[in-house]
Amino acid sequence: MAETKIPQLNKLEQKLDKEELKKAFDISHFDLNAVLRGVQLTFVGAHRAMQNPDIFTNAHYKQAAIAVAAGIAIRLAVAIPITGVKVLISFLSLFYDLDKTTWDENVVNGLDLIANHVLQIPLFLMTLMRYVTPTLDNMFMDSLKWVDLTYVQKHKHENPDNLRDMYYPNLRQYKKMDGSTHSTSTAEAASMFVWRFTRKALISLAIFCLSYFPYVGRLVLPAISVYTFNRAVGLGPAAVVFGTGILLPKRYLIIFLQTYFASRSLMRELLEPYFSRIHLSKEQKRNWFRSREGLLFGFGIGFYILLKVPLLGVLIYGIAEASTAYLITKITDPPPSPNSPSSEIKNFLESQQDWRNKHEFLSLPLANIDRDHSPSPGAMGSSEDKKDL
Repeated sequence: MAETKIPQLNKLEQKLDKEELKKAFDISHFDLNAVLRGVQLTFVGAHRAMQNPDIFTNAHYKQAAIAVAAGIAIRLAVAIPITGVKVLISFLSLFYDLDKTTWDENVVNGLDLIANHVLQIPLFLMTLMRYVTPTLDNMFMDSLKWVDLTYVQKHKHENPDNLRDMYYPNLRQYKKMDGSTHSTSTAEAASMFVWRFTRKALISLAIFCLSYFPYVGRLVLPAISVYTFNRAVGLGPAAVVFGTGILLPKRYLIIFLQTYFASRSLMRELLEPYFSRIHLSKEQKRNWFRSREGLLFGFGIGFYILLKVPLLGVLIYGIAEASTAYLITKITDPPPSPNSPSSEIKNFLESQQDWRNKHEFLSLPLANIDRDHSPSPGAMGSSEDKKDL
């Protein structure tokens, strides 16, 4: 009996090893098609948001002017220290011959790299505005209302019973809390945001400094990329990034890695108006993001690049927030009323951990992206069951 069990155990171990290996190289949640569709939604969502006539009201014009002014202030906040260093170096050149050295250029380029890519100061200042003024939250909700109205208008000749439920009427009734701390205190939410950013900035700065250590410095950034990419998108992409990172100049690898992580942070902040109302647990939220990882990355990196436009970055941030409302209607189900039975709300939160209409949405041609692609009633049960949820 023992002899017959040994081959069976070996087969079981081999099967488990294959499953573990398959899982390690699984990139189904981060496939190229999803990333490209996310980039497409950057422009489609911006176009839809700009069609909303409420964006052009006097109140939004005022906020747009403030946004442009804030953009100028942010650029100055980043440029003034770097300009000060340039002036100091120019002053030193009066007493020392710097023509034969390159350290002065390295210092200026290093400061620019640290401010804009390592510490992500412009993105931090733009995101911090969320806790100063409710404008971004209002833009999200106004845009969500506009998306609902546009959907009804496009399908006005169809049977109303066949249309999807609306997002705005129910979502606006939910109690608003910070999506990370579930706190209703603005001061606590702002302090936690500053702490999260400071912690990430210090870690990034420490890694940046370690990358200049002799001998081992060259391997620091590729090693960090393997660790972080393996957790986020799997071992396969992480191995590719590591191999590429060995060959790339350090500056380009820093820009690539920080662009990736900054776009993820940007996406989480843009989704804050949604998660401040839909209160998922940490595990549910982690699953929510992972199932939509590729599309969210494409959407986030598209707007992150647009945010680099001088002076207009903060204004584009507002458009990105409005576009996120359009995105929500494509990757989530309409929320139930907050007055619904607790079992219905619980079922809704559980169901949102998986992107249930992923294959239907990603297979749509771009021209038909507005077509209703909600999961069929069978995805959650029969028609009668759906009414009971």
